[in-house]
Formats: sequence, structure tokens, C-alpha cells
Amino acid sequence: MTTGSQHIIEGQKALAEVLFNSIGDGAITTDEYGRITRINPIAQNILGYSEKEALGMWFPKLLAAYDDDGLAVPLIERPVTRAFVTGKIISERVHYKNKDGKLLPISMTISPIMVKNQPVGCIEIFRDITNEVEIDKMKSDFISLASHQLRTPLSAIKTYTHMLLDGFMGPLTKPQIKSLKTIVSASNRMNETISTLLNITRIESGSIVVAKKPVLIDQLLDEVINEHHLAAIDKDIKINFSHPSTKIRLISDGVVLKEIFANLLSNALKYTPNGGQVKISIKSTQAKLIISVQDSGMGIPLESQPNVFTKFFRADNVVKKETSGTGLGLYLVNGLVKELGGEVWFETKENKGSIFFVSLPLLPHIIKTGTVKK
Repeated sequence: MTTGSQHIIEGQKALAEVLFNSIGDGAITTDEYGRITRINPIAQNILGYSEKEALGMWFPKLLAAYDDDGLAVPLIERPVTRAFVTGKIISERVHYKNKDGKLLPISMTISPIMVKNQPVGCIEIFRDITNEVEIDKMKSDFISLASHQLRTPLSAIKTYTHMLLDGFMGPLTKPQIKSLKTIVSASNRMNETISTLLNITRIESGSIVVAKKPVLIDQLLDEVINEHHLAAIDKDIKINFSHPSTKIRLISDGVVLKEIFANLLSNALKYTPNGGQVKISIKSTQAKLIISVQDSGMGIPLESQPNVFTKFFRADNVVKKETSGTGLGLYLVNGLVKELGGEVWFETKENKGSIFFVSLPLLPHIIKTGTVKK
């Protein structure tokens, strides 16, 4: 005979089993030793292993994990290991090799199973994102092709517009000059958008090439500021650049750095009201160089802050006041900074402004002297 409590326990176990097997994604649970204790039907279909083949197997041995470059992820760095060691939920993308040896892009979330604040196992929910990856690649390929094709007619528009403004085709009236300047401004914005799209497709396809050479960081920032001088004058915005007391030579990619700071300064000028101020400063430690770009603009609402570096995102307060913009600038900045091995973050207060920080690694042979040898 079974007691009432046994019936309840058996009922709970049956319910848990039904719930586990009805999960819409692949699901695997492990014990404290990393051995697989459950695998639902969808996980079996994705990976090609039957329940009999999987149960009792050491999870890292059954499923090898690889990064985007096809390199094996070390055991200590695997999401399942980090979730168990830290007791925190881990969400990541990796590649699993299925039973047939095919690499599958996987999006996963791993949660540690905690009993009295101690991990006794993990549950991993995952799905095969092969279709999503292929669609993203098709989108990137299309954007790249379209951007390249747009550059040719845009180059002709810019060339002939400048020729007209320079008087190569005769004198112009003031209304004509004003109209041509509008064309130049619009074509410059289009060129910036095309460059942004091309850089994003390079980052996402892994084809961006970082060529590290000595760069004078204050000189590079001066160049970026000069390129945005007219935009600052148009809005009567003062750009205050606190030059370092000594010249700093950084081993990095000057072209990528210019793209990063051009985007940050452009954003700062765009969202700072007329008569405002933008501050740029440099600080360094033994290991890092930190450049900050501070505006006196509208700031970022609290609910929007987690999405600042996501693609196509623009905060509600920005959209209401500034209708132009793609929402790609900060997404690009984040990707480029990572390519250089750095970090980007921000501090903000709504209606007070924002400060964006870029931290770049200083290599041991960085020269910090008053005189920089060429």
C-alpha cells in the first residue's frame, strides 16, 4: 500500500517529467558531477543522441563546444561549468557537434540547480539557430552589396556638387548655393550611414581587419574634433578637449579608433542643445587608457539603458526630439571597441547628459613621454 504522501510525491514527479518533456526547446539536466540525468525529445532530435545514449554520460564529453572560429571551448570556460561554479544563470551562443559530426550554432541558457545555496546540478535550455544565422548572413550580404552599389552614384553627386560650389561651372546665386550646401550635407549623412552599415557587416561576418600601429591618441582626437568643427559651430556648442600633460602613443588601429570617436562625438553634438558643451578627456593607468566623451544633452531614460548598444535601438526621448538617426552608431562603437580588445560603457542622467567611456589596453611597450620619437 502506498500512503497519501507517496501519491503526492509520485504525482509531482510525473508532472515534472511531463513539463520537462513538453519544453519547446532542447533541455538537458546534469547532476553535480556533470553527468546527464535527463534529455528531452527535442534535444535528442537536435543532437542526434537517443535518451539511452545520453543518460549517464559526462556532458562535456558527449557534447564538445566550439566558438565562432571553430576552436574548442576549454572546459573551464564552458557555460555549463561557469553556471555551476558561479551559481549564476548563463546565456550564450556556442556551437555543438551533433552525433553526425555537424557543427550547429546553438543559443542556450543554463541555470544551476540550487539546494541550500549549493549547486547540485544544472539545467540547459537550448535551440538550434542555424536558420537565424543563415538569414542574418543573407541580410548582411545584401546590406554590404547595396552599400557598395550606393557609393558609386553618391561619389558622383558629391564630386559635381563641390565643383558647382567651387565655381567651376559659373557663378551661382545665393539660393543656389544654399540648395547645394543642403545636398552636400545630405550626401555626407548618407555616406556616414553607408560606412556604418559596411563596418557592421564586416564585424558581424568576422571579416574586419585590425592593423595595429603606433597612434598618437591626442593627435587623433584633435583630427576627429576638427572634422566635426562645423557641426559644433552650427549649434554654438563648445568642444572642450583636456589634452594629456604628456604625449601618449598607443599601439592600435588608427582608422578604427577614428570611427569609434567620430561616432561618439557626432552623437554628443547631435543630442546636446544649442549653446551646450561637449567635453573630451583622457586618463591612463598602467594597464588601460580611458577616453571619455561627455555631453550636456537629454540623457538616457533608465528603462532604455540596457538596450543602448543594441542594433537599431533609439530611446523614446531621443526619437521625440531628434527624428533622424539609424540607431546603429553605438552598436557599431561597441563592436569596434571589442575588436580592439577594449570596453565601452556609460554614465547618464536624464535631462542632464551622458558620459561615454572607452577603455583600451596599454601594451607593456607603450611610450608615454613628453617627446614622441617618430
